[in-house]
Amino acid sequence: MQGLYHNMFERADVRIHYVTAGTPPSDGEDGRTILLLHGWPQTWWEWRLIMEPLRSEGWFVVAPDYRGAGGSSKPESGYDKQTMASDVRALLHHLGVNNPITLVGHDLGMLVAYAFASLYPNDVERLVLMEAPIPGTEAYESVLATTRFSEAKLWHFHFHGAPENVAETLIAGSEFPYLHSFYVKLSANPDAISMSDVERYVAAYTAPGAMRAGLELFRAFEKDADDNRHILSDKGKLKMPVLGLGGTASFFLPVAEEMLSEVAESVTVRPIKDSGHWIAEEQPETLLKRLREFIQATA
Repeated sequence: MQGLYHNMFERADVRIHYVTAGTPPSDGEDGRTILLLHGWPQTWWEWRLIMEPLRSEGWFVVAPDYRGAGGSSKPESGYDKQTMASDVRALLHHLGVNNPITLVGHDLGMLVAYAFASLYPNDVERLVLMEAPIPGTEAYESVLATTRFSEAKLWHFHFHGAPENVAETLIAGSEFPYLHSFYVKLSANPDAISMSDVERYVAAYTAPGAMRAGLELFRAFEKDADDNRHILSDKGKLKMPVLGLGGTASFFLPVAEEMLSEVAESVTVRPIKDSGHWIAEEQPETLLKRLREFIQATA
């Protein structure tokens, strides 16, 4: 896509593919940076509809494929969200971003974004969290342990978290219909993710090692829960402004206020009307509007 630039960054055991729009801040400049973290089963492509509008408003936009996804490498380990957050911080330093950023995370990328804000609070000016339960919170346990579990459509959390490669063994050979079912069933507008988009995502998750790597993010939830409880106990709640966004046809809004208030002091929750889980693709203009409102209110 025009105006978007692809690059690779190497650190330790992983190569991170990332896409940028706009110009990174020069030394001494106070440039504005917004970093977008995609979910599962998606890649940086999730953000394609909002990157250019943000760039045109003066933002340096960074959208990486996190560890194990898309064009990034698929190492054997490191899928706990604190390790993945350290990947993101190393990428920002590589890009010369030294000022606090606006950080946006969706789905499993939301869990990485929360880990980043918890570990490096001085690096985050404001935080936007969309469409995932945070392991280690009471709300997370409630969603997964009660009748709200089936209503939330999170059955795959247990399936993907099964040990000994059970999930990828059963998915193998049926990747297209399996992944396609998520884009359809979790959407208020199934046409928002076109068949060509589905083909792009499926190609990414059928690359060698990609399905295993994607499922490792779910298998790390128990460690994530422990890490989240410990850092909350040690550091207390997040101090930066936090915006929770959820589609009105999704599971997130009913639990968002309670859950985010467990981990952050300043929380605002806003709905995205006529959207399911895939907010950036179902309602990109409304998402941009909500981001602009939040940025203006917290400037």
